[in-house]
Amino acid sequence: AARPTLLRASASVAKTGAARVGARAATQLLAQQSGASVQAANHALINSRSFFFGSAKKEATTVPEISDAEVKGLFSLWNDALATLDPDTVAKRYASKTVLLPTVSDTPRTDYESIKAYFVDFLQKKPQGVILESNVIKGDDWAMDAGIYEFTMGATGDVVKARYSYVYTYEEGEWKIAHHHSSVMPEAFLGAPAAADTPAPAMTKAEVTGLFNLWNDALATLDPDTVAKRYASKPVLLPTVSDVPRTDYESIKSYFVDFLQKKPQGVILESNVIKGDDWAMDAGIYEFTMGATGDVVKARYSYVYTYEEGEWKIAHHHSSVMPEAFLGAPAAADTPAPAMTKAEVTGLFNLWNDALATLDPDTVAKRYASKPVLLPTVSDVPRTDYESIKSYFVDFLQKKPQGVILESNVIQGDDWCMDAGIYEFTMGATGDKVKARYSYVYQWEEGEWKIAHHHSSVMPEAYL
Repeated sequence: AARPTLLRASASVAKTGAARVGARAATQLLAQQSGASVQAANHALINSRSFFFGSAKKEATTVPEISDAEVKGLFSLWNDALATLDPDTVAKRYASKTVLLPTVSDTPRTDYESIKAYFVDFLQKKPQGVILESNVIKGDDWAMDAGIYEFTMGATGDVVKARYSYVYTYEEGEWKIAHHHSSVMPEAFLGAPAAADTPAPAMTKAEVTGLFNLWNDALATLDPDTVAKRYASKPVLLPTVSDVPRTDYESIKSYFVDFLQKKPQGVILESNVIKGDDWAMDAGIYEFTMGATGDVVKARYSYVYTYEEGEWKIAHHHSSVMPEAFLGAPAAADTPAPAMTKAEVTGLFNLWNDALATLDPDTVAKRYASKPVLLPTVSDVPRTDYESIKSYFVDFLQKKPQGVILESNVIQGDDWCMDAGIYEFTMGATGDKVKARYSYVYQWEEGEWKIAHHHSSVMPEAYL
């Protein structure tokens, strides 16, 4: 009998306006009318509030701090799901609002069922993966990992490399995949250099780093011809103290006429090597002692080597000063990121596309954030700084590309947003039209939206 009495008491409180005199008076009135304890009356009052005003809103979930290594480790949760061979288990690794651009399907997957359907076929290969190269970017409530992974297919023994992008968001108490873009390594079938007459020999990482000594020994001769001969037949030199890209033998030789007067000799302080079948890259920090003056100078370097005429030559060489010495203190904190509609996020593409229209690689590279990751359409090499991104567009802009978005899928966070889908380019130099899949992750930086991550890949069904 107490329960109906309490409910009637609750109704009485609402009707007589007891709530207006405060929670304590209302509680006493309930207790008097029902003969129940104050505790029971409190319970009844809570029930009446819920009935008339609805339940209190849940508190926002606190996103836990996560290290770069932990972001990279989130891959293991997905990889373990693959090991179950259950497409439901894999699909549950993806967020409630997600975009999957898979390796061997042209169709963007934006819901649970379409993602599950993709893995029904893919899991028949019994794939297990390992990350070979990881590049992590983190925000307040999101994280991104992009790079290169390799899969062993248990059903066949095949080993396959691919490029990946994961964007993670925190949902229902765990990190889920809000975006996943996986693409084949493009140089195997797109725009790769012609094979050398002589197969390129296998190289260890130490041997790749050691190729620097051939160039350094050439410097020691003080002969600009000898140095210029270390470069490939189609080179790009972006030198330390000249704004002008050097793309042929004579312009490279001309640069070293002046530089060799300083009698430079160098040593590598930090080396990072990436290898392909017929190319290798070494990037890091080197230090020069100038014999003519005794000055010691550090710089950042990138060498891309190709095998040509029976030896390793420098196809690309980029040398730049250490920037922190002259760029001054860090910029003041950014203004808060403005709210954006989905249409406005999609429209950020136009800023990049307009930059393409200038045909200036510097203008395009400036559309990228201070810590970017670019996985381009026709290069296997991740580009993670301004100069390597600029270098990619030196060649790409010769095609005079202009793009249009055909399909866009937007996800937004507090200080970031993502757009993934399909775009199509018309190449003004040839008239060719090319479709590709894209992912952009934008960050608010220096008062504007910049591209923190850009992954572009061919439509795979034409090739795979």
